[in-house]
Order: sequence, then structure tokens, then C-alpha cells
Amino acid sequence: MGTLYLVRHGQASFGADDYDQLSPLGRRQAVRLGEYWRERGMRFDAVITGTLKRHRQTWEGIAEGLGLGDDVASRGTPLDWPGLNEYDSHAVIATVHPEPLQKPDTPELYRHHFRLLREGLSGWMQGSHAPVGMPSYVDFLAGVTTALDHVRAQHHGARVLVVSSGGPISTAVGHVLGTSPQTTIELNMRIRNTAVTEFVFTPKRHMLLTYNTLPHLDGPAYEDWVTYA
Repeated sequence: MGTLYLVRHGQASFGADDYDQLSPLGRRQAVRLGEYWRERGMRFDAVITGTLKRHRQTWEGIAEGLGLGDDVASRGTPLDWPGLNEYDSHAVIATVHPEPLQKPDTPELYRHHFRLLREGLSGWMQGSHAPVGMPSYVDFLAGVTTALDHVRAQHHGARVLVVSSGGPISTAVGHVLGTSPQTTIELNMRIRNTAVTEFVFTPKRHMLLTYNTLPHLDGPAYEDWVTYA
């Protein structure tokens, strides 16, 4: 059997004009994960990432922590997989709240933002809402499942790293476990930055081993490094 490690990107820039950019803490989270794996002799036979900046930046931080060097030649080029890109949360929210939202800079505004996001995701997944500029949920799911199919078909017995986002990772878990849309949404809402989810896999199927773990941030020195956005 092989092992697939799915990693959510490090902390991005929630509330900024360009969310698709790791914050300084997000970069440190990624490097720390690589350091944790290097301390345990971890190496990957293949790396697959979404095509967003925060995915590639997270992989670069992990590679640095693993001690793979700064140049592409020394660490290899990950396979880009657009199906591992995140949904557009603004487009999803706009299906249930067309007016512009105030910048979420208070606890209540954060809660309001995620209440709307849950509602929009539910409609999208059920096919009753069509966010502008986004694929249908059926097509989004296919982007994730084809990545899982590729891993099973091409990397039997290997150790594979995927760097993606909370939506695709929770979708992969929901698909493998056969969860309801609402459960998949709740999995999505709880996944943390640089959290590790593990599947073991055979040529026929994936099996969930762990979900949303932060072994690299275990300890008092990292207690304020745990983030969700």
C-alpha cells in the first residue's frame, strides 16, 4: 500500500485584497512542517499541488524545511493539478448575499462570514446555486477525485504529498467516507493551516488514516501558530 499526505496551505491573507498569498506566519508553518518531517527522515516519491500561489508557496516552505535546497533542480518540480484548487468563497457567498460584505475584522463579522459561506456551500453542493465563474459542484468533485485516481494508478506503494486547500481536502475525505454534504462542509470549516490528512491506498481505493492533524505544531512553543484562515 501507499500513503498519501494531503496538506492544507499555510495561513493566507484573509481579509486582504489578495488572499492568495501566505502570511509570514503561514510561511513559518510550512517550513516547520518540513522540518518536522526532516527530523523523522521523511521523503516523498511524488509531489502534487494545486496551481494557486499559496499552494506553491507552502510547498516551497516545506521543501526548505526538508532541506531540499532553493533551486528547482535539487527538489524536483511538483505536478500542477488545477482540480486541487479552492472554490471561490466570495462567489459562493454572493449566491446568498449579493451585497458587498463588510471586511470581517470583528468576531461577529467573522461568524457572519462563515454562516453565509456554509449556506452558500450547501446550495452549491445541492445544485440549487451556481456561483459566478465557478464549476458546478459535480465538476469540482471530479477535479478532486481524478487526482485521487491518478495517485492510485501511478504511485502504488509510494509516499505522495498533495498540497491543496480546505475545500478539496474535505471533499476528498467526504468522498472516501461517503459523508453527507453538510458533514463535508463541517469538515471544511474545521481544517487548520498546514494540517496533515493521511490516506493509505491500494490500486482500488483510498482509506482514511488521519484527518486535520498538526504534529509539527505540538508543544507550547507553537501554540499561537495554530490558525484556520
